Amino acid sequence: MYKASIQNQEFDINLDQEVFINGLPHDVEFEQIGFHSFKLHFNGEEHIADLVSYDTLKKEMVLRMKSKKLSVQLKEPVDLFLEKIGIRLPEHKKENKLVAPMPGLVLKILVQPGDQVKKGEPLLVLEAMKMENVFKASDDVTIKEINVVEKQAVEKGNELINFE
Repeated sequence: MYKASIQNQEFDINLDQEVFINGLPHDVEFEQIGFHSFKLHFNGEEHIADLVSYDTLKKEMVLRMKSKKLSVQLKEPVDLFLEKIGIRLPEHKKENKLVAPMPGLVLKILVQPGDQVKKGEPLLVLEAMKMENVFKASDDVTIKEINVVEKQAVEKGNELINFE
């Protein structure tokens, strides 16, 4: 059993042989059509959605469908179990590095070692799948070291910037 919160509405989702939402069977199918895009077939209707952002710590994503943004949070069975027994994981863990989430090309480095950066300020621009992705500071940080140079190709998992 999973739990999804979409625009402040909660849904229980069971993914056994069929998809059940709040106890009722639904015909649901996903088809990836691009790096960040997919088709959602839901009860005979087709919808196109683009992934705008994904926060792995909060298990929350923002999707764009029909020019509207939807915030979706998913809780897996382990999350529901921990919640049920009263254990809450910390909301946010301070990161000490920026890691490439995908292969790409470093287009621009916007900071230097020693810079003090506020949460939300841009750090680096990475081109992936012909899209420019601006990576921003998730917390107030001080730049310790930069492990890449502009025009450098990077692989998923490469450490790009270390923070103090």
